[in-house]
Amino acid sequence: MKLLSILLVIVAGMGLSTEAGILGPLGESVGHYWACLCLFGVEAALSYLLMLFWGPRNPVPFLASPGWQLTGGIWGPLYVVILTVATPVIGIALTMTGILAGQVGKSLLIDHFGWFGAQRRPISGKRLVALGFVAAALVLIAGGR
Repeated sequence: MKLLSILLVIVAGMGLSTEAGILGPLGESVGHYWACLCLFGVEAALSYLLMLFWGPRNPVPFLASPGWQLTGGIWGPLYVVILTVATPVIGIALTMTGILAGQVGKSLLIDHFGWFGAQRRPISGKRLVALGFVAAALVLIAGGR
């Protein structure tokens, strides 16, 4: 199950690069905010279909969740706007590497402190080296322009 999960997140990462490649030009032609709205409209429709056919039959009411968990929806539009604006300026590789650096850095902190109910996984030397490699990739890709 762990290997399958790793493969699935790699595929999801590939999807994010594809999304950046599509959103950048779309944002340039129709406007960044319209591109984001198009993306979220399609995502909402697909999420609705997934929920309709495979979701629980008696779901917990949406507002029964703690309020802080509902703020997670703020990050999606912010991410997509930044992706749409930055990609045409710095390219897909640098955009995605920068996103990866931010994700890995913040993820290490979330794991280490167990924030948001995550299982605690201490920051180790190996994890810091991995973050260093991502940071090095960011520097090398940025310098290769």
